[in-house]
Amino acid sequence: MSLPYLLLLCIGLAQAATVRYPSPVELALSPDGSRLFVLCEGTDELVAADAHSGKIVSRVPVGHVPKGLWFGGKYIYVANSWSDTVTVIDTATLQVTRTLKTGFEPNSVYANGDAIYTANRIGGDISVIDAANGAEIRRLAAGRGASYLTPSPDRQSLFCTHIYPNIGRHRAPPESEITIVDTGHEIVRDRQPLHNVAGVFHVAFSRDGRLGIACQLRPKNLIPLAHVEHGWVFGDALEIFGPDAGEPVQVLIDELDQYYTMPFDVAIAPDKSAAYISTTGANSVTIIDIQRLLKLMHERRDLANDLSAAARFVTARIPVGRSPKGMALSPDGASLYVANRLDDTISVIDTAARKVVRTISLGGPDEITPQRRGEQLFFDARFAFHNGFSCSNCHIESTFDGLQWDLEPDGFGKDIVDNRLLEDIDGTQPYKWNGGNPDLETECGPRTEKYFYRSQSYSREELSDLVAYITSISARPNRYRPPNGELTEAQDRGKDIFERTRKKDGTPIPQANQCGFCHAGRHYTNQTQVDVGSGKWSDRSPVIDVPQLTNIALTAPYLHDGSAHSLEEIWTVFNPNDTHGVTNDLTKDELNDLIEYLKTL
Repeated sequence: MSLPYLLLLCIGLAQAATVRYPSPVELALSPDGSRLFVLCEGTDELVAADAHSGKIVSRVPVGHVPKGLWFGGKYIYVANSWSDTVTVIDTATLQVTRTLKTGFEPNSVYANGDAIYTANRIGGDISVIDAANGAEIRRLAAGRGASYLTPSPDRQSLFCTHIYPNIGRHRAPPESEITIVDTGHEIVRDRQPLHNVAGVFHVAFSRDGRLGIACQLRPKNLIPLAHVEHGWVFGDALEIFGPDAGEPVQVLIDELDQYYTMPFDVAIAPDKSAAYISTTGANSVTIIDIQRLLKLMHERRDLANDLSAAARFVTARIPVGRSPKGMALSPDGASLYVANRLDDTISVIDTAARKVVRTISLGGPDEITPQRRGEQLFFDARFAFHNGFSCSNCHIESTFDGLQWDLEPDGFGKDIVDNRLLEDIDGTQPYKWNGGNPDLETECGPRTEKYFYRSQSYSREELSDLVAYITSISARPNRYRPPNGELTEAQDRGKDIFERTRKKDGTPIPQANQCGFCHAGRHYTNQTQVDVGSGKWSDRSPVIDVPQLTNIALTAPYLHDGSAHSLEEIWTVFNPNDTHGVTNDLTKDELNDLIEYLKTL
């Protein structure tokens, strides 16, 4: 690597580290519609603005990477996903009054007076916090990747969605759920199943509570990706439920030759005439005529895979800024505010005229770094055939999707691959599960264009920006590593097992079969390809790339094809002959210790 290139790389990394963009993700309006609150995950702040003039009136520092916002009357609550806290802000003074501890990675928050709830993405659970003393009093089991909370209009129920599917049978259709909490008794009352769904985001209810709408993805991951130009890879869908709908129905908002990915947030007009959907990858807001939709649903229920259905109920598509996320509808339904995450702006839509009439700037930097340009590309679906999907469809919010895919360049039904986490992957080349791609330029360039997007995609400059963004994605905090740096007794015992060179009977373990040999270095990979004995009939070769272990606790299922449901299954179900490390001489407790140590990496 030449000295000038190294100098440019160092300058680029330093630039990316110092330039911070607001990146608005969620919005809330005061009850009278006069004050707009904008949650900015990039600058760790809550921005208060005059809703009519757009003038910024206050910036309130909160925790790190805030994701969730709830306007609770006297207080505003902010869920800080990387700090594992809730910031409580006085709405009158806009001063922070207290900070509360939550579960792992809270992504949304709701308060009902007596209790404060957070949906914890890593924990897959819901924290219940006593509003009086700020102490967490219980955790409720939710689905995997618990992320977005929405109360029913009567506040008696709380609906929690999940961005990852629940772990189930290998190579079976994905199954998700909406976890429904009884707020009166602070218990899980029901789990509303979502079949063939992976990736569920916001829910909204009509004011009368008779209609609910959830935004979700319907991936087609069980058949070869060759069907991109013959159908679609993701259905951008809504779950319609409640008394008005009867039995829940899934409907697509896509068209026959155009797709509107990814449906993230939803708002319902006060008179229930229309619903508004922010479609992040399409940089637009979709407007739905609710009465037309309900009429179609009462005529037929099999709409989950019908690409012609949207023509019956979608009445407009309004272009907004880059990567629209959270929305807020004014109390009278006349104005819709849309957070454009990658433009650092708020679009204000006149719902009667159905067009953007104002744009509010959040004061982001004028300078656009290569990393920021790459981030914009990462979330933009315009490069794929019929704008069907973007990088972020599989790597949801720059992570992963918990799914396994059949990428047909290897042959139909061959080399099923589990999706890989993108955090901290710089320096872990080669890429792809067989190590076939030497660098990210190959992984994200010709391979993506030819086999994924089926369309002319990135220019050389765009590809460089995209790679700059991907290599800038940092690992989130490790929740299993003690804050003082010292391991627990169980983790310490697990470390000894991980580093051992001899079996319990004293015989040497061959170097190539020692955990610390393959999983070495900063990322815990020696960047080679080996046969660990986990190959399947569907694999062309049993040789796989040694994966990094950073934050391995987050990325179940495991192995190259996602066939191991848990870390324990790697060495119980799939290591009968001690070809993937020596584990058959370990007791159950010793294996648990090893896993406790791995979680800290």
